Amino acid sequence: MIKVAPSILSADYINLQKSIEAVDQAGAEVLHIDVMDGLFVPAISYGPAWVKAIRPITQMELDCHLMIENPERYVDTFADNGADLIGVHVEATPHIHRALQMIKNKGVKAEVVINPGTPVSLIEPVLYLIDQVLVMTVNPGFGGQKFIPETISKIKQLNQLRNENEDYDFTIEIDGGVNNQTVVKPYEAGADVAVAGSYVFGAENPAERVQAIKKATDF
Repeated sequence: MIKVAPSILSADYINLQKSIEAVDQAGAEVLHIDVMDGLFVPAISYGPAWVKAIRPITQMELDCHLMIENPERYVDTFADNGADLIGVHVEATPHIHRALQMIKNKGVKAEVVINPGTPVSLIEPVLYLIDQVLVMTVNPGFGGQKFIPETISKIKQLNQLRNENEDYDFTIEIDGGVNNQTVVKPYEAGADVAVAGSYVFGAENPAERVQAIKKATDF
């Protein structure tokens, strides 16, 4: 059964605590926090102060996905404000190894992220270092997009690499266009965690949507 990571990008910001508590009680294991700077992606979202505010109200793992240029500038701040996992895009920095080392040095789980058009080969040199790979299954920056099925081959490739190399100990997360139907093939391919934004928080009953994703992968 896949772990579910609701993305607060699609949540009701006025009633954010209630939204978070609803998915927490529904069995979601991870809370996905999309950080966007208006440069790496067109949109702007929120910063480390949100992580600090959210940290006391949930025991879910706080997964901070930094869609920002030169993310190493903010690694320490997000870690100090309560992030459990910090994800950085390989496309966003010329120093991906340094950025991931910085995360690990803060005692936080390190995640490398790849866009739909980025090959797995680009992150192979750092797979030994990381705790998680995030495969973007839509182009980053906006919620409500359709799942890109061609990304499933990258999940299969990553799953094969970790099965063949005893030095690799990473999980695989998917993000974008996830619902109770699109999640099935990525799960079969080896995905361990599914980020879901509009499918969960865009529903009248977000808790039911969390359970629907879990039920779809209960095999």
